[in-house]
Amino acid sequence: MSPFRASPGFTDEWKHFDLSVTDGVATVTLNRPDKLNALTFEVYADLRDLLAELPHRGDARVVVLTGEGRGFCSGGDVEEIIGELQKMAPAQLLEFTRMTGAVVKALRECPLPVIAAVNGIAAGAGSVIALASDFRLLAESASFAFLFTKVGLAGADMGSAYLLPRLVGLGRATELLILGDKVAAPHADRIGLATKVVPDAALAEEASTLARRLADGPALAYSTTKVLLTRELDMDLGSSIELEAMTQALLMKSDDHAEFYAAWSAGRRPQWTGR
Repeated sequence: MSPFRASPGFTDEWKHFDLSVTDGVATVTLNRPDKLNALTFEVYADLRDLLAELPHRGDARVVVLTGEGRGFCSGGDVEEIIGELQKMAPAQLLEFTRMTGAVVKALRECPLPVIAAVNGIAAGAGSVIALASDFRLLAESASFAFLFTKVGLAGADMGSAYLLPRLVGLGRATELLILGDKVAAPHADRIGLATKVVPDAALAEEASTLARRLADGPALAYSTTKVLLTRELDMDLGSSIELEAMTQALLMKSDDHAEFYAAWSAGRRPQWTGR
């Protein structure tokens, strides 16, 4: 747990999704299966706040995001969000769009690796949440749909026009964000949108195996790598090399690096502590 905490304690109960933390793995399960886990105002806000809390709790080294039932996340709830947005003034609408963007920013800036275990459809905001994760494990029945233009909005939403070209290239991103067509798991795999595609029945086990590997490994090295990947997206080469040089010099004094050398010298496996 971080020693640098403000007066308010950690949140004891999250009402708008399920959260479990076991042996360093925090699993967030969107739990509105009857609505294909469509997002509400409250789900957005809770995701934003949870991702800010988790790095300070000290009990999680990796995050798994998934959905209950036959869908990952179908995007914003048409009745509970889109209907309500019609009634809002521009200032309120801007507050909402900034909040949704804050979820993606929190996903990228959270130092813990995030695995999206995509079961079924990931549409609209759901597709961007998966996009902003570090790993995207897809069930064979999974699909993406960046369908913002299909509801009359810009295909560039929640940072999608920033993240997607960096993952699949500008040409593919243009196609996906402008046309908004469904992208089946095999196609997502071919264009680099998926980390891995697995049979539906194997998705949970595959996500658990990857999460266990990350939680049991050199967590400080993993989190630092994620932070640098995020920070260096907009840096020039010289600045990136200097940042990496300074970071690597610091990590050379870490407990984990010393443990690697001790384990190598003794002919045993390292016992990582993430410090």
